[in-house]
Amino acid sequence: MTRIIAGRAGSIVLDVPDAGTRPTSDRVRESLFGALESSDALHGAAVLDLYAGSGALALEAVSRGATSADLVEKSARAATIAQRNAARVEKAVGPDASIRVHRSSVDAFLRTARGPFDVVFLDPPYDVGETELASTLSLLAPLLAPGADVIVERSSRSPQPSLPAALTATRGKRYGDTALWWSTTSD
Repeated sequence: MTRIIAGRAGSIVLDVPDAGTRPTSDRVRESLFGALESSDALHGAAVLDLYAGSGALALEAVSRGATSADLVEKSARAATIAQRNAARVEKAVGPDASIRVHRSSVDAFLRTARGPFDVVFLDPPYDVGETELASTLSLLAPLLAPGADVIVERSSRSPQPSLPAALTATRGKRYGDTALWWSTTSD
């Protein structure tokens, strides 16, 4: 069962697509959001969740104080589930946050999106290659706010992502089969 861990929408159960997505475990989300909250990265943030699946990452961010979230998901079924989850979280947090679900490929969305985004989650399918991921990160870079946090979730067997010049790697952490790679823009 996937749920919102903390914040104004804490304990809300989220639907998860039955196939084609890989929800981030509660353990990884707790660590990730603990770090984001300790650096005060979420309060008032504009969040972007690429390869959103159920939307759990962006919706957790909204529950904890982000003011807007854009969830991008190519799969029609997953996007419908993300929209349903977003409606639950919007009801819990009230008018303080805006959540939008975009049914689109990530790269197509990034080519037309308007930023700036303060926190970005990328949790691509493990079969997305390193070259494709590097291209996506290059498209993302112009949409980032100064000091933005970009977190890439990959298989722990994957190498550290290749970053465009606008991003600087800040840390990486492995959690069993999952690795989180953090980077930031310069202030």
